[in-house]
Amino acid sequence: MNKRALKDLLYEQVARIGKATSSPKRLELLEILAQGEKTVDVLAAEANIDIKLASAHLKVLKEARLVEARREGRFIIYRLSGSDVSNLWVNLRTVAEEHLVELKVAMDQIFSTPEKLDPQTRRGLLDKARRGDVVVLDVRPSDEYANGHLPYARSMPLAEIKKRLAELPTDKEIVAYCRGPFCMLSAEAVQLLREHGYQANKVADGLPEWLAAGLPIETGES
Repeated sequence: MNKRALKDLLYEQVARIGKATSSPKRLELLEILAQGEKTVDVLAAEANIDIKLASAHLKVLKEARLVEARREGRFIIYRLSGSDVSNLWVNLRTVAEEHLVELKVAMDQIFSTPEKLDPQTRRGLLDKARRGDVVVLDVRPSDEYANGHLPYARSMPLAEIKKRLAELPTDKEIVAYCRGPFCMLSAEAVQLLREHGYQANKVADGLPEWLAAGLPIETGES
C-alpha cells in the first residue's frame, strides 16, 4: 500500500466515528448510555423512538465500537465501550455550544440556562455539599443514581419529589442536576421546589461532565 492510500485509510477509520455520531438520535442514545447500561426497550422509551429504530441506531454505534452489548435472558443490554465515549459526547456538545449560535438560541428558548460549573465552582459545590451547606439532588431515575452520582448527592427522582418534600430542609439551598445541560428533569424539579417555597437552583453538570472533569463519583443507592 502506498503512502497516500495508507493516509486515506487512516482518515477513513477516524471518519467512522463521525458517521456514527452524525445522527441526533444516536447522540441522544450515547448521552443516555453515559448514565449506565440500558436495555433496548428502555433506550427506545427514553429517546422516544420505537424499538426497531433504536436497534438500528445501536447497530451503527456498535459497528463503530462506541457501544457494546450483552444478553441477559431475553434482554439485550447495551453500554458504552469506555469512559472515553462519554467524554466524546461531552466534548462534541461543548464545541457545539461554543460555536453554534443556533444551539445557544434553542437552549434559551427551551429552558432557562442552568449554572455552568468550572473547575473552581465544581470544587466549591463539592465542599458545600460535604459541609451540609447545600443539598444536592440527583433527579434521574434511581438506577442511574446507583450506577454513579455526584458525591454527597441524594437520589430523588423527579416523579417522587412532590411526595418527599418533607425530607428536604427549608433553610438550605437545594441544587438539582440530571443527565447534563440538555436534560430537562432538573428544570422541572427546580420549578416544583420553588412553587413549594424552597430555594432551588440547577447546574448544567451531569455525570458525564463530572467524569470528564476528572472529579470523583460515588456508586450505590442512597
